[in-house]
Amino acid sequence: MRVFNEPYFGLAFLSVLLALLAAYSLSVGAIAVSWQDAGVTLFGSAPSELVHRVVVDIRLPRILLGVLVGAALGVAGAALQGLFRNPLADPGLVGVSSGAALAAVATIVLGSSLLKDWIDFSGYFALPIAAFLGGLAVTLLIYRVATHNGRTDVGLMLLAGIAMNAIAGALTGILTYYASDEELRSLTFWSMGSIAGASFDDLSIALAPITLALVVLPKFARALNAFLMGESVSRHMGYNLKQLKTAVIVLSSLAVGAAVAVSGMIGFIGLVAPHLVRLLLGPDHRWLLPGSAIMGALLVVASDMLARTILSPAELPIGLVIAAFGGPFFLWLLLQRRNRVGW
Repeated sequence: MRVFNEPYFGLAFLSVLLALLAAYSLSVGAIAVSWQDAGVTLFGSAPSELVHRVVVDIRLPRILLGVLVGAALGVAGAALQGLFRNPLADPGLVGVSSGAALAAVATIVLGSSLLKDWIDFSGYFALPIAAFLGGLAVTLLIYRVATHNGRTDVGLMLLAGIAMNAIAGALTGILTYYASDEELRSLTFWSMGSIAGASFDDLSIALAPITLALVVLPKFARALNAFLMGESVSRHMGYNLKQLKTAVIVLSSLAVGAAVAVSGMIGFIGLVAPHLVRLLLGPDHRWLLPGSAIMGALLVVASDMLARTILSPAELPIGLVIAAFGGPFFLWLLLQRRNRVGW
């Protein structure tokens, strides 16, 4: 039973909650800034140079990047769950995030040697493009392994994801072994996930690919609703399943790759956000996809605010904070599924 009978109200509620949380997050951190000073700084003149630097140069891009990354992971998780017809599917669990991170780490470590030509050719966009291609390659491989005679074995898909995570982790470990001290500091960012060093340049990298996914994926909502009833049913309803699968895989990989490129490995958002939205709005993908994007943004902004205040003035990597809550949530989902299907 869903909380909101009218999905419009649910989306409006989540949007308002996100706006309030983002506004509050501007004033929270190692340096306290009042709501009034934060508002004046954004829409007028800052009370001091320090307040302007803290609010505009540090916290504002960090919050905006958190919204963007959370939205990308949330909508990608909801889309992949619909495509695989399994609520346990997640960009991290099925190996998409690890594939994107491996490609990004390879770009960092090998950028001055084997991948020098790629860096020279791609320039500023080398990292996000590599992350997208890595996520896409892993997604296509996992889907290929799990699909036989037009049917997707969900259990096999999850096992293939675990195997790809292990392979990507091993390759990342090898690259870490060969990394220099400066590269190792960058790799720590990738392994734990963080938006602490967010800048408007990071926003410019991730904005276009993530916005594309956020705009186009909801257009496949009705097709995903039909797909939940089975491939044969959706085919008889006139949907092009090949187009649906290709679009969802490519757009989800694009969103996750861009998110990983600017924030590193942040797990469980793509798993938790769609489940919370189903409780609020129901399983209809017309509301689930945009709702998961907003919920993902909420979770990342809230987790980041907790990460920079719980040990203030020190900061925890946001990936660790989310994993601390996401892990128990995933175990709860497994227990619920066990009780339902009689594992």
